[in-house]
Order: sequence, then structure tokens, then C-alpha cells
Amino acid sequence: MERIPVSGPWITAREIAYVTDAVTNAWYGNANVWHERFEKSFAEHVGVKHAIALPHCTAAIHLSLLALNVGSGDEVIVPDCTWIASAAPITYVGATTVFADIDPRTWCLDARSFEACITPRTKAVIPVNLYGNMPDMDALREVARRHGIAIIEDAAESIGSEYKGQRAGSFGATGVFSFHGSKTLTTGEGGMLVTNRDDLRARVLFLRDHGRPPGDRLFHNTEVAYKYKMSSMQAALGTAQLERVEELVTRKREIFAWYAEELADLPGVTLNHEAPGTKNSYWMVTAILAESIGLRKERLMELLDAEGIDCRPFFHPLSSLPAYSGSPQAAVARSRNSVSYAISPFGINLPSALNLTREQVRRVAVALRAVLAAARPA
Repeated sequence: MERIPVSGPWITAREIAYVTDAVTNAWYGNANVWHERFEKSFAEHVGVKHAIALPHCTAAIHLSLLALNVGSGDEVIVPDCTWIASAAPITYVGATTVFADIDPRTWCLDARSFEACITPRTKAVIPVNLYGNMPDMDALREVARRHGIAIIEDAAESIGSEYKGQRAGSFGATGVFSFHGSKTLTTGEGGMLVTNRDDLRARVLFLRDHGRPPGDRLFHNTEVAYKYKMSSMQAALGTAQLERVEELVTRKREIFAWYAEELADLPGVTLNHEAPGTKNSYWMVTAILAESIGLRKERLMELLDAEGIDCRPFFHPLSSLPAYSGSPQAAVARSRNSVSYAISPFGINLPSALNLTREQVRRVAVALRAVLAAARPA
């Protein structure tokens, strides 16, 4: 039985040609040609002034926090349901991670929970565009504005998503993207930081190159900093993918539409939401089962795996992870974040690779129906 992958890219002759050019020619005086092309095109696509290519999105969050002077004694709020990369850099800079609840429909940071978590020590918030969806950015930005809190928009999973006609990644002091191999737009590994602020751009460029001022040729480091750079081959691959981004996002939305049609009459299953005024790029098609079905995500994944179907679990609440077991903030979140703890145990990401066929989606739907039929009480 041919296995159906949970994720994967769409690579064409264009990507191969660009990467071949980079590995052949992007050396010596041409070493930065593909970086500059990728960054310029990406900034234009998102609708911001600056874009800085990085080795991964985690680096983009880390550098954002550093550039915003977040450190020891500060608190940073994150949604409880996200990948740990959204939160880990908070620990890197010595700040405290505060876990807020998610909205029951968008699965993104809930503005009311965000505001309830604010203290005099809150310095920044990292809303996450989970699985390609967008939170209520108007509400989040209004809360942040009233309290003087910087926004780092985690758009890692949402290239091509929009909120009221504005591109994902353009709503905060910085926006950060991931180009991991599973993402809609990939460079294999990689990330991007975008911003409209000249001061943040300058600071990030300095920090990502071992504390060397941009243009320094004397290797005269003025601070101990970091090595966060992308290779020219990755930048070339990203450039080719970016030129096809509308095609890639259209395919993601088509795959979601296939699932929505195949599962339309299946009771007890909720798929990704798209609120009026938003465009969901559907990085991962996600299914949340009703608790009454009695089938938790781990068991559901086992049953689908037996049918040759790869899935991923809905992110566990960060506050439930062993990594945060000693955190007082996590202990509070475990009793406070009721939506996160109600949704996460019953959610999975269905196969969402860009090379999926309609027939494969139908096969997933048939298998899911059979599993749920067997699980339901007689």
C-alpha cells in the first residue's frame, strides 16, 4: 500500500535551475546575489520595507526579541497551542514565558486571554498564525497598543494568508516566517524576518553576523552575538518558490476544498475555520473530533497509520510539555487555558503535502469515516 505523506513540497525545473545557478556562480563577488534577490522580492510580497533571510524561523524570533531589548525580568505572552519554537527563544533571552489561551474557532491567540495575562512586566506578545489561519489582529493590536506591548507576528505557517487584505507577517514590529521542508514555501530549512522599522533591521543585521557592523571588512566585532545566515543555495530555492507562491497557496486551498467536500456530512468533525475578511492558506488541513466520539489523537493516528496514512498531532499545549514542567506560569496555564486543553487532545493534521491528488484525499476521507464509524457507540 502506497503511504500518503503528511507534508512535502512542490519542486519544479525552476527551483532546480535556480539552485544550480547558485551552487555554480554564487561565490566570491556574487556570494550575496541570491540573498539580495530573495529578500527584496519577499519584502515586496509581504508589503514591508525590509526582509532578512535567516537559517530558520527560531532565529527570527530570537533576533526579534533581542532587537526589542527583551530580557531578564520581562514577560512574553504566547498562545498555549503552538510549536515550541514560538516560545523557546523567550528562554534564550532570559525572559519569562506566559501561556495564553486560544480562540475556539481560529485556534489562534485569544485577545481576551492575552489581555488577562498582561502584567507590568509584559514586554512583548507572539501571536501565531496557526496552521495558516489568522487571529483577530484588530483586537490583538488594540490590546497591545493600549498596554505598550511589542508584537512579534509568528507567520511561520502562514505564507499567503491575509487579514482584511493585508498579508500575514506585516502586522507587528517584526514578522517571522519558516521555510522548513514541510512548509508551503520551502528552502529545505530557513526563515525570514520582516519589519518596517529601520532601527530593528539595523540591529538584526548586526546581531546575526557575530556582532559585526554591516559592511565590516576588518572582522572587528563589537559585541558577542550570533551566526544566523542562510546559504545562497537556500536563497535561490526560496526565490524560485516565491515566484510560484500564488500557485502554491492556490494548491493548498484546493486540497482543503477537497477535504471539505469529502467530509462535509461527517458529524463530529470540525475542519479549519476561515473567518470573514481573512484568507486561510491552510498549511495543514486539521480535523478536530468531538470529545463524545471517544477517540483521542494518539489512537486516531495509530489507526490511520495502519491504513498507510501519515498524520501529525494537533500541537500539545506548551504548558503540558515536560520542557516546561518546572514553570510556575505553566502550572497556572494548565488550570486556566480551557480551550487549549479541550481541543488539543482530539485534533490531528491530515495529509497536506503539495503533491497530494484528489484520489489520495478521498482515500484519507474513506479511512477516517471507517475509523470513526468503528469508534462510535452502537
